[in-house]
Amino acid sequence: MVDAIAASTVVFAIGPAGTGKSFVAANVAASYLLADNRRRVLVTRPAVEAAGEKLGFLPGELEEKFDPYVRPVLKILEQRLGKGAVESMVKNGRITFMPLAFMRGETFDDCFVIADEAQNMTKEQMKMLLTRIGRGSVMVVDGDPMQSDIGSKSGLEDAVYRLRDVSGVSVVRFGRSDIVRHDIIQEILDAYETPGS
Repeated sequence: MVDAIAASTVVFAIGPAGTGKSFVAANVAASYLLADNRRRVLVTRPAVEAAGEKLGFLPGELEEKFDPYVRPVLKILEQRLGKGAVESMVKNGRITFMPLAFMRGETFDDCFVIADEAQNMTKEQMKMLLTRIGRGSVMVVDGDPMQSDIGSKSGLEDAVYRLRDVSGVSVVRFGRSDIVRHDIIQEILDAYETPGS
């Protein structure tokens, strides 16, 4: 995945939970920030509640409302760069968290974009996201099609299929043998995906 990011403009990282897709993307993004103080990192994710759970209205400013969605990537950046450094970079705009709904009309130049949990993006959202790429930017789009909370409307596999022959686009597929979170996850996935269970 690291090699694909170095060689491509858009990287799709697809695979089951626990394979390190977000972890790798956030760590490469941290290196990107450290390499040049003009570079930015943007993190987005569809604001879709998982597994049908409805949280209802969230109080606070936009950043507070979106925080639960981007917290996993934020935690990885903090582990790599330190909490104080990340807070400073957020304050000065080098790290930005943006809902998909606010992207229309944006262009991301000199930016490392992480689109996390992309299995919950519609085809229209995916197209809008992919067409925001500006000069000097890299975009990592990660997700697990098996965990889509929006059903067959998911734009992730659709985009991978449509862009399979486009120069500058790479697809990295992870399998169960790549799971690094905990060994039991492979067995949990087997139990849920075995016919008749």
